[in-house]
Amino acid sequence: MRVSELVRIRVAEVDLDACRIRVTQGKGAKDRTVPFPSSFKETLSLHMDAQRTKGADFLFESSWKKPYSTRGVRALLARYAAKADLEHNMPPHRLRHFLFTWLKTQGIDDALIQPYSGHASRTSLEIYSRVALADAQESYDKVIERFPV
Repeated sequence: MRVSELVRIRVAEVDLDACRIRVTQGKGAKDRTVPFPSSFKETLSLHMDAQRTKGADFLFESSWKKPYSTRGVRALLARYAAKADLEHNMPPHRLRHFLFTWLKTQGIDDALIQPYSGHASRTSLEIYSRVALADAQESYDKVIERFPV
């Protein structure tokens, strides 16, 4: 999910039973459904209950009853990266790339990733394959020596 989509999620767009979030008017003015792991359901449910208690409309809303800005999310991640003593900042788009690259290295097919990524086509996912191939080089080097030529 893109950070611009994340900050616009309304509490009502989360389906806890199906473990899905409805993204409306995402990039390219497209709507789509994004899954979340069932192991995240309880945490998300508690957060949603807290938001409803505050009368919030958005899933991530400031104390001023406005959705967080994309800039605010980036600042929040920068603070967490600093607290974790990470050498580099962790912008939201890097997390997105990390997820899709990880899914590729786990053997998930582009056809299954594409609807959730929001990319218009599977060819847009090639960047994650290139990164995954770069990570695979070490494994390739170890195995290729045993190739029976």
